[in-house]
Amino acid sequence: MVYEWFQHIEFKNSWVLPFLLLLPVIAWIWLRSGSSLKAAFTVSSSSAFTARSNRNYYFHLPFLLRLLSIAAILLAIARPQIRNEQIKAEGEGIAIILCIDVSGSMLSQDFSPNRLAVAKEVAADFVRSRPVDQIGLVLFAGESFTQFPISTDREGLLAQINSLKSGMLQDGTLIGEGLATSVQRLSGVESKSKVVVLLTDGREEAPDTRIINPAAALNIAIAKGVKVYAIGMGSENAVAVSETKGRVFDKNTAFIDEALLRRIGAQTGGDYFRATNKESLQNIYEQIDRLEKSDYQVTTKVQYSEQFGVFIVAALLLLLLELFLRYIFLRTFP
Repeated sequence: MVYEWFQHIEFKNSWVLPFLLLLPVIAWIWLRSGSSLKAAFTVSSSSAFTARSNRNYYFHLPFLLRLLSIAAILLAIARPQIRNEQIKAEGEGIAIILCIDVSGSMLSQDFSPNRLAVAKEVAADFVRSRPVDQIGLVLFAGESFTQFPISTDREGLLAQINSLKSGMLQDGTLIGEGLATSVQRLSGVESKSKVVVLLTDGREEAPDTRIINPAAALNIAIAKGVKVYAIGMGSENAVAVSETKGRVFDKNTAFIDEALLRRIGAQTGGDYFRATNKESLQNIYEQIDRLEKSDYQVTTKVQYSEQFGVFIVAALLLLLLELFLRYIFLRTFP
């Protein structure tokens, strides 16, 4: 706790600190010359002075306490402060939904350690780079789910992104329902621009329970004026593995429906990107970041909290302890 406190300390009068180096020198000189400064007298025998008591072991302690009190006073004069920096971003942001595939194939290891882990890391970096935007999180696999409602709460959103794992939803890939849920979350939001960043590594797998197909979801997005940036995730020679269904797709199988994703991107005014490794995925998010700029200003306010009082109190306590040892416990007088 004390170590962490010192890590945040800054000294305004730092020119005082070099004087602390003199204290070890003074201590060394005092210890070397201490015996020569004492009064001496001649006796016929020293046997009566050989007995030692516990007080003898504390003889140098008052002087050392005084040096420590001087050190505390010097630190107080150096004006220790804790810097408190408050950053506030103000402006007009964009409403964004991150729509992420969490199906079993996202555990494929053509991205290290796997696709989902890399998708989470890069998405979190994207969130941190958008200080004033309203951002939400929608998941989809064999069903879709709003994991985090659209909000400016960055810490809450980052915690939810970090908690993502495959198997949270029924396995499968329902791109249409993921897109439709994302558009629905944006429909009631007032913003100059509404964007969905849709990331998937698969193609539509339609069970009997499917409610909305990709074509219907695309029409809804167009009608609501929602722009979609679609990302297909998977290396060129990937072998996609579905953990929950126990299936392995041959690397020559086109498991990403690029035609659908291109159509979604083009018809909504967005774009389609293919991420074949972590670096390309980072570049894609950077491109989206440049394409969808928010108008905002960042104001930084710095406050300093004075901490010299701690050292003044320490100096007084050390001086009181020295006086107690010198005049009461050791009973020495000048």
